[in-house]
Amino acid sequence: MQLAKRFFAMNVLTVLVSVAITVLAVLIFVAAYTTLFSTEMVTNEMKKMFEVRSGLSEIKREVLTLEFEQLLVTQYQEELSSRVRALGAHAIILKNRDVLFATKTLNDIDIERSLMLSDNTSDFETLDINGDTFMYTRADYPLRSGETGTLLMLAPIKFNTGFYLVLGIFTVGIFILTFLIMNFWVSYRFSKGIITPVSRLKDAAIRISEGDLNWGIAEDGEGEVRELSRTLELMRIKLKESVYLQQKYDENRKFLVSSISHDLKTPVTSIIGYIKGITDGVATTPEKMEEYLETASSKAVMVNSMIDDLLLYSKLDLNQIPYHLEKTDLEGYFEDCVYDHRYEYEQAHIKLALTRELKNKVFVFIDRERFKRVIQNILDNAKKYMEKTEGQVDILLRETRNSAIIEIRDNGKGIPEDDLPHIFEKFYRVDPSRKSANGSGLGLAIAKQIVEGHEGKIWVQSAVEEGTRIMISLKKY
Repeated sequence: MQLAKRFFAMNVLTVLVSVAITVLAVLIFVAAYTTLFSTEMVTNEMKKMFEVRSGLSEIKREVLTLEFEQLLVTQYQEELSSRVRALGAHAIILKNRDVLFATKTLNDIDIERSLMLSDNTSDFETLDINGDTFMYTRADYPLRSGETGTLLMLAPIKFNTGFYLVLGIFTVGIFILTFLIMNFWVSYRFSKGIITPVSRLKDAAIRISEGDLNWGIAEDGEGEVRELSRTLELMRIKLKESVYLQQKYDENRKFLVSSISHDLKTPVTSIIGYIKGITDGVATTPEKMEEYLETASSKAVMVNSMIDDLLLYSKLDLNQIPYHLEKTDLEGYFEDCVYDHRYEYEQAHIKLALTRELKNKVFVFIDRERFKRVIQNILDNAKKYMEKTEGQVDILLRETRNSAIIEIRDNGKGIPEDDLPHIFEKFYRVDPSRKSANGSGLGLAIAKQIVEGHEGKIWVQSAVEEGTRIMISLKKY
């Protein structure tokens, strides 16, 4: 329910509950008051009212047996006056609204009002005259002359005003007290469900604005406030992730700059040294000069390759390289890869073989050019760290129900167990003595980025002096 509707419903409930409790309290008060304090008083008032009513009824029955002219006899009027006064009542005899006899003086307006009110009501109803309440009865006489004679008898009724005053004060007091209690309850509920959570959200927003993203925001409150808490918590988590990623990118950039500067320094120094040797005349023969130039050229190619690796890794790390995925026959693709690398492996005296363990043709979606970089980096590492006279590298193709598995296995020196968790990290080299080895140290890190960009997985198993197995898993088409 929206907050506005809830607020309206709670206020309506406050009024209804206050009215209901007030009515119940008044009923209990009246019952208790009548029982404990005014039983005798109420009984006496009822008895007196009954006596007055009976007396006026008797007088009315008698006068209806008389002619109107008999009512005008002085002796009867004195008797009538005596009888109504004994009842505490008053009698008025009128002819065409002209007062002929009255035991109580009333002005013309009151008389006219009394006659009008008593015209259309039954006997012993009540009417108000000058702020007093009277019970009345009347007898009408149609005269031969066409005029109307009327005997109007009025008996004042006295109410227990003290009781009604107390009852009124009690009623108002109970309603105000109940209303205040209900308002306090509603305020407490809204404070607990809205105001307090909003205050917490305000504090959380201030902390977020100050850069403190470690405080979680609880899903507290009701309705829209709870939704707001959930939204702010998601925003806090996203901001924290964004800050973490930004810090990670900054650290990566610093690390990349530091590491690549260190790795570039050696080949650049060599290039400068060989060029300086040529310009200073150290290379005195054409053969020596050609050797210097070839060495400088190879070092320049190495620097260029390292820079290309650095740029590629940075783009992969920032997800700035799109992948052009194509449906590819796995076996045909790796036959091409083996063919492309067979010559350089033969020059290094290392055997490169492809083993197929596929039941049927297996297809995968890959970016062919990018994935070639993965295979090239793994094969280059296997060749670079072989250090055996009878080197052997095998590419095995297998499949599971949902995946294609590519295993590249060599019989090289292997990788120590402590180094296995780190080989896909940038600039990591297993052998400290090879810190100056050719390459950028980004080969396997780039391979991992590309494989994961294909929604695949890459992992390694290795044992020292037994060799290394690098496995790649890709989803089958």
